[in-house]
Amino acid sequence: MKQIVGQRITLALSALLVSLFTSSTASPAAGRRGSSASKLLDLSRSKVVDLSHSFDDRTIYWPTSPSNFKLTTLSSGETPGGYFYSANSFCTPEHGGTHLDAPVHFSQRGKSADQIPLRQLIAPGAVVDVSKKAANDPDYRLSLEDLKAWEKKHGAIPSGSILLLRTGWGGRWPDKKRYLGDDTPGDASKLHFPSYGKEAVEYLVQQRHVAALGVDTASIDYGPSKDFIVHRTASAAGVPGLENLAELDKVPEVGAWIIALPMKIAGGSGGPLRIVALIPE
Repeated sequence: MKQIVGQRITLALSALLVSLFTSSTASPAAGRRGSSASKLLDLSRSKVVDLSHSFDDRTIYWPTSPSNFKLTTLSSGETPGGYFYSANSFCTPEHGGTHLDAPVHFSQRGKSADQIPLRQLIAPGAVVDVSKKAANDPDYRLSLEDLKAWEKKHGAIPSGSILLLRTGWGGRWPDKKRYLGDDTPGDASKLHFPSYGKEAVEYLVQQRHVAALGVDTASIDYGPSKDFIVHRTASAAGVPGLENLAELDKVPEVGAWIIALPMKIAGGSGGPLRIVALIPE
């Protein structure tokens, strides 16, 4: 009986994932890979990859953040009733560690973390790998030419998909100096790490209509940015950012489903994110 129930749950979840994305992939803008991306996902035969860094005392925050992650033990041990019990409280800024940037982060009329439709956060993933270029240039920015080359190989980036940029920087976590390019407290003027470029993000949000932008660095804008044009462009289009992702080297360029669910903070400009990739085997 338990096996039958488990199979039914798996089928129900698979159907849910497909229904969440059906309207997006039905659009002509989805490209020739849109229909294949919406095929039924068999969760019982899918590998689950955690793309989140744990929150702890080594979690990396923006240099100007007034505080970091703090976990306080409220209770841990035997109770008078003879059983073990533990509970903690935690405190964290919205933007640090693996987290989501809601559109309101850089757009006054943008949606907050709790208002982003789930359909934007559960979708097929497209991974663009620029790790070789970034290895030679820590300030590398994804170009329109990079995207055109990807599409020549895989077809048009599907409308409604989650675009993940692999730079290789995830392997530097949690070494703050190597990850951010500088570890001067309170100073964000000397940062160096790769990310998205202006033309690339305009193409992704205005022509390919992606649901979200993810990256394995500290920001969807590259380290030296002073105008945060990628944040501004994405936020104006209602596209959230997914930052400080892990293990993107384990996600294929096409074929994976991404589930990116942040803490549901009412009115939040972002929040801690648990993001996973489901990869058919």
